[in-house]
Amino acid sequence: MATLFVYRMLIVFCLSLCLCCHHIHCSVTYDRKALLINGQRRILFSGSIHYPRSTPDMWEDLIQKAKDGGLDVIETYVFWNVHEPSPGNYNFEGRYDLVRFIKTIQKAGLYAHLRIGPYVCAEWNFGGFPVWLKYVPGISFRTDNEPFKRAMQGFTEKIVNLMKSENLFESQGGPIILSQIENEYGAQSKLLGAAGHNYMTWAAKMAVEMGTGVPWVMCKEEDAPDPVINSCNGFYCDAFTPNQPYKPTIWTEAWSGWFTEFGGPIHQRPVQDLAFAAARFIQKGGSFINYYMYHGGTNFGRSAGGPFITTSYDYDAPIDEYGLIRQPKYGHLKELHRAIKMCERALVSADPIVTSLGGFQQAHVYSSESGDCAAFLSNYDTKSAARVLFNNMHYNLPPWSVSVLPDCRNVVFNTAKVGVQTSQMEMLPANAEMFSWESYFEDISSLDDSSTFTTQGLLEQINVTRDASDYLWYITSVDIGSSESFLHGGELPTLIVQSTGHALHIFINGQLSGSAFGTREARRFMYTGKVNLRAGRNKIALLSVAVGLPNVGGHYETWNTGILGPVALHGLDQGKWDLSWQKWTYQVGLRGEAMNLVSPNGISSVEWMQASLAVQRQQPLMWHKAYFNAPEGDEPLALDMEGMGKGQIWINGQSVGRYWTAYAKGDCNGCNYVGGYRPTKCQLGCGQPTQRWYHVPRSWLKPTQNFLVIFEELGGNPSRISLVKRSVTSVCAEVAEYHPTIKNWHIESYGKPEEFHSPKVHLRCSPGHTISSIKFASFGTPLGTCGSYQQGPCHSPTSYDILEKKCVGKQRCAVTISNSNFGVDPCPNVLKRLSVEAICSPTTSTTMQPNWRG
Repeated sequence: MATLFVYRMLIVFCLSLCLCCHHIHCSVTYDRKALLINGQRRILFSGSIHYPRSTPDMWEDLIQKAKDGGLDVIETYVFWNVHEPSPGNYNFEGRYDLVRFIKTIQKAGLYAHLRIGPYVCAEWNFGGFPVWLKYVPGISFRTDNEPFKRAMQGFTEKIVNLMKSENLFESQGGPIILSQIENEYGAQSKLLGAAGHNYMTWAAKMAVEMGTGVPWVMCKEEDAPDPVINSCNGFYCDAFTPNQPYKPTIWTEAWSGWFTEFGGPIHQRPVQDLAFAAARFIQKGGSFINYYMYHGGTNFGRSAGGPFITTSYDYDAPIDEYGLIRQPKYGHLKELHRAIKMCERALVSADPIVTSLGGFQQAHVYSSESGDCAAFLSNYDTKSAARVLFNNMHYNLPPWSVSVLPDCRNVVFNTAKVGVQTSQMEMLPANAEMFSWESYFEDISSLDDSSTFTTQGLLEQINVTRDASDYLWYITSVDIGSSESFLHGGELPTLIVQSTGHALHIFINGQLSGSAFGTREARRFMYTGKVNLRAGRNKIALLSVAVGLPNVGGHYETWNTGILGPVALHGLDQGKWDLSWQKWTYQVGLRGEAMNLVSPNGISSVEWMQASLAVQRQQPLMWHKAYFNAPEGDEPLALDMEGMGKGQIWINGQSVGRYWTAYAKGDCNGCNYVGGYRPTKCQLGCGQPTQRWYHVPRSWLKPTQNFLVIFEELGGNPSRISLVKRSVTSVCAEVAEYHPTIKNWHIESYGKPEEFHSPKVHLRCSPGHTISSIKFASFGTPLGTCGSYQQGPCHSPTSYDILEKKCVGKQRCAVTISNSNFGVDPCPNVLKRLSVEAICSPTTSTTMQPNWRG
């Protein structure tokens, strides 16, 4: 039966290719070496850009930057919950316009990989599933369950048919060359046993039978049945092999960094290590690498999952959250891609011959029958550089690096030698005044009876809210006798509240009594605190707050959120008083949400007061509003929320996202690129707010009278909120005399360069900015790193003059690294390098500034 199933699937796959190519000649197939596009084996570099995490006006620029960075493919998930917010009602508008996004990829001349899932994980709310799916009778997610399979097939067909209707598969002349069904299911499949295996094989069969004419992949699913390709996700994938010898080796997620969570540090992945991982994968025979993420973007609204995932999804990606190029990561990977593409003919035509060059050193050599030759020299030693002999020539290999030799002779790239600039980003004042802050208190003393209900006992939060709001009120009352000891000088009673997540604010008789929070690793938490009760009736109002729904874990749709108890008072004369099973009144969301205070049309329904009065009182549960004009220029914008606590932000009615000034805990003691990477290795921002700045897309703004609304849970000072612009303020570069350069290898002459081309330092400010001064320059043996360079024992005295002459007043410049360029050799027989830091300033205000020679 298994053999018959595989045979049928192969026939269906081949027929779909033939049927879909009757208009134009086009096909995507595969063999053991690579994907074949129109019969040509290809080495492909891809990058993840998720369309809902940016705005449509950003897409063209992001995709062009990806192309300029050497990518061939753009990858995206498809997010079920944004496209089908309620059963049968679809949304493909604005940031959710998937067709427009794919056509933008096509317009740029790139391919697309459409990961339909429809489970996406992705640190996205509920893993991309719509919350209504949880309430389909009899459903169980991602297993051999008919209600789930029926819903999943319906959405998958919807997306496939939408793509077909617009001729977007490569088999129709479109850009989509790959599709993915399911996502990282292997571990879950093993846990579920037969039910998991049956579901997985059903999903593969269902997908293939849709006849897209392009291959399907399943990532992290070693049992993926033919013709579906199983692929790898991870920080390193050079040890991965597909489950059949006739399938190509594909890396669907090469993690370029890591996500952040509120209260955690920022994670950086050094580009030297990322390039090393990519080169290792290619040298072992890999043919497709997708960087996850290439542009991470922003979790606008309440789209962040986790829970506790930040609104920023920057991911330390080559293009940052705001759409700016992150250097050196972007440029170094671009040079890697160029080097690998020079090897493509040899890579796709042969298998490597591997030889040892030392204890931790190897050579992978690809030689084709047509005479192409490419070599990769690797050094896995984490402590020492190595000098190796290869083809009767000596090569120096830094630790934890790979050198690329497209002609088996000349090194054009080494993963550890970064020759591109480092860009220093700063948040600068946008000089956009916030006009007339006003505030409104979310009054909890009186509730709208039409929006509340009362029942016995405690209810799970999402079952009540259906995720229509982050907020759910749990309200009850207790009668305290006048004879209670604590009313006569005794110790105050203690309230204990057990929550299943994610945050909790306690109000006693309308006053904030305390707050407690879980974490991504420990959603459940217990609040314990003294409460100031009075004789007679006391109102206990518990505001439970969700901070994104889980996106990963076995049957996470069954996980609880909210207050399920026990809730109890301790220290009364009667002892413990368990409140869990008495009557509780529930209200979904906030009054301000119900009155639509986030919209300019909803503000007149309440009386606002001057913010100065609200700030003096430092009340929790405050709505704040102000107006501002859009600043000039085109730099990306953000709100600086340092003076606030926790809440949400809206601009002109659109939700920027959740904010939380939670301070980062971690180990921020430096970073070394050598050795295996893990998220705990290179951390930044300890002791600072995890996220201080929140992206404001310029396309959301009007020239004047932009309406800003903040809901603050804890208390804060809105007058400290400011609009800032993100800009490259300085650029650095550090390049040695004999840095590998592609110009020393000509693809047509195969290793016979006519002359040696000296490497160059390239500096480039952002568009609209020029180099206004040289902060540091030294040709010789300078010390330090970008931002803290110092002259070393060897220094050419002409260094500053040369750089100023070549660069000041220009947006970009290049300076050759050679003794002749700097007059005389400042230290003969010593390997020299040029280190530079240049200041970038807006072109319109650039003046010749005095040189900084600190």
